Amino acid sequence: MTEPIPTRDAYSEWAKVYDSNENRTRDLDALVLRTTELPLDGADVIELGAGTGKNTEYLASRAASVLALDLSPAMLERARARGLGDHVRFTEHDITRPWPCADAVADLVVGNLVLEHVDDLAPVYAEIGRALKPGGLLFICELHPDRQMRGSRAQFERNGKAAFVEAYVHSVSDYVAGAEAAGLVLTGLNEAIEAGAEVDEDTPPRLLALTFSKPL
Repeated sequence: MTEPIPTRDAYSEWAKVYDSNENRTRDLDALVLRTTELPLDGADVIELGAGTGKNTEYLASRAASVLALDLSPAMLERARARGLGDHVRFTEHDITRPWPCADAVADLVVGNLVLEHVDDLAPVYAEIGRALKPGGLLFICELHPDRQMRGSRAQFERNGKAAFVEAYVHSVSDYVAGAEAAGLVLTGLNEAIEAGAEVDEDTPPRLLALTFSKPL
């Protein structure tokens, strides 16, 4: 396997075709978010890894405000071009660093296909715990660890060959324990397989979706 490309560089290169190339993980992720019951109506939302705004558009259609964070300026350029309104703020930011927001400002934090690119989850979870209001929710959806163990990872085509994005394997326990250390409580778990996929008992789910709450 070729050397992985640093996350910022990879997504900056991928941005031009990210929304148009075939990507079953991206498409299933969007479906999982849209079919998960989340208290979005009138909510103040922080989105992690907004990318081209593929999910921001959905969040913005219901939320009162969205702070959408992403590491890649090229991806954010695409996202801003969607014209989602003044209640959406796209910000270039490394989510492992302190976030550009006050304490207890978010009703909901949403992260999709982003934590696989973070080596140490603790700083991210610490910021999630800080930013959420009491009673607020965290929703994350990631490439399933079992699939990662079998070699799956974010990739795009470069000169006819697969180019792999910098990624780290986190177990289900890593995701849950990290959230619990930040004072959150697991309230939902979904292992998602795309409709119509040919699977057997040895086929791992494509995605892992977890929901946590911050106690009142």
